[in-house]
Amino acid sequence: QVQLVESGGGLVQAGGSLRLSCAASGSTFSIRAMGWYRQAPGKQRDLVAITSSGSTNYADSVKGRFTISRDNAKNTVYLQMNSLKPEDTAVYYCKMLSNTYTAYWGQGTQVTVSS
Repeated sequence: QVQLVESGGGLVQAGGSLRLSCAASGSTFSIRAMGWYRQAPGKQRDLVAITSSGSTNYADSVKGRFTISRDNAKNTVYLQMNSLKPEDTAVYYCKMLSNTYTAYWGQGTQVTVSS
């Protein structure tokens, strides 16, 4: 079993920055991929960024502004968010995919960008 704990959300003005963290504990030896998703009110949960075996992928809407990184020693994944826009406002969720393709989710952290 894996537990994910997110932190770093908050309220920021447009153009500002935030850094999200997601620390994994438990059966972390079997991590295949880690990523971030977000869900705005009334919308579906969408992929923001994902990292796996050294490769990364981003949603087109965040390319050039967000950076995902991973510290394997700490079993932690980060999302550095720069040049934030009001449309980035959402609950951000961390997701871990195990080697057996079991998905684990964090509790979510609110990011609010004011205009």
